[in-house]
Amino acid sequence: MTSRSDSAAGSLVGPPTLESLQEPVGDGLDRVMDELRRIVVSDFGMIEEVNDYLLMVRGKLFRPTLTLLSNHVGERPDDRAVTLAAVVELVHLATLVHDDAVDHSVLRRGQPTVNALWTHQVAIIMGDYLYSRAVTELARLGIMDAVQIMGTAASEMSVGEMRQLTSYDALDFSEADYDRLIAAKTASLMAAACELGAVVGVPAYREPLRRFGHNLGMAFQVADDLLDYTGTEAETGKPTGHDLRERKVTLPLVWALRSASDVELAEVRRFFTGEREPEDDEIARVVEIVERRGGLDYARSRARAFAGAAEEALDRVGDGDARQSLLACVAYATQRSR
Repeated sequence: MTSRSDSAAGSLVGPPTLESLQEPVGDGLDRVMDELRRIVVSDFGMIEEVNDYLLMVRGKLFRPTLTLLSNHVGERPDDRAVTLAAVVELVHLATLVHDDAVDHSVLRRGQPTVNALWTHQVAIIMGDYLYSRAVTELARLGIMDAVQIMGTAASEMSVGEMRQLTSYDALDFSEADYDRLIAAKTASLMAAACELGAVVGVPAYREPLRRFGHNLGMAFQVADDLLDYTGTEAETGKPTGHDLRERKVTLPLVWALRSASDVELAEVRRFFTGEREPEDDEIARVVEIVERRGGLDYARSRARAFAGAAEEALDRVGDGDARQSLLACVAYATQRSR
């Protein structure tokens, strides 16, 4: 069956590219980068040095794209949406900097992390600085609804990080726990990004666009977690297993454990309670168990369900190029290779 997001991709073979989604708001995204540089400018040398590094390579800007597209729905684009999109990206960037420090990650998208190049202390302070600049910019705009939306999202993301940090027992981590985690960590900011576009666009679209963003974020994260099991390293041809290497429990494993044998449960428990870094063959064994027990198929079905809910939310939004691009965002989020 062809979904609406497939149709929105037009004649493209496979999932739409990020560039094709961003084409209707390309000029706005260039302005978002200018706004980011303006907002984070500092006269303190160390902060400027780290800022320059963070902005040196333009990120994917997926969340700002959602803000701008949501603003363009209804044909009432507002210049303030560019600044709000920059605020969304700042909060996202701050979260990544903090996450890398918490996880002691040395690479992000193939590039050294802030904590790897400087120190963990610098990374935490820089994340705080980016958050504070985002708050300051929201105050300057004076849109109280926007302050409330971003404040709620930032709070939910922090709670999500704490949930993940304290989730020690893989066998006790339920599907409901997983849903709460990704709703906080991923879906909250995407929902906020979409709603902010409507705040300075068509306010009547706030609720459906927020619901769209929430379900898109849920689908995005489930698809991302699937890639840890199905995506392959270019050199080895094996599953990446980054989440498993960090002993993170995601939906494919949660579902697989429901029907796992006692022997398999014991293997998984040993894997998650080990103190040393797991070997590749140990990761491959967990992947094998998850695939055999239907964890991958179930996660795919949940991603499709969230994608369908996201598309359905757009039924209450006016038609046009921006809406079609939002529909295509669903296909991008669930079919991308990374």
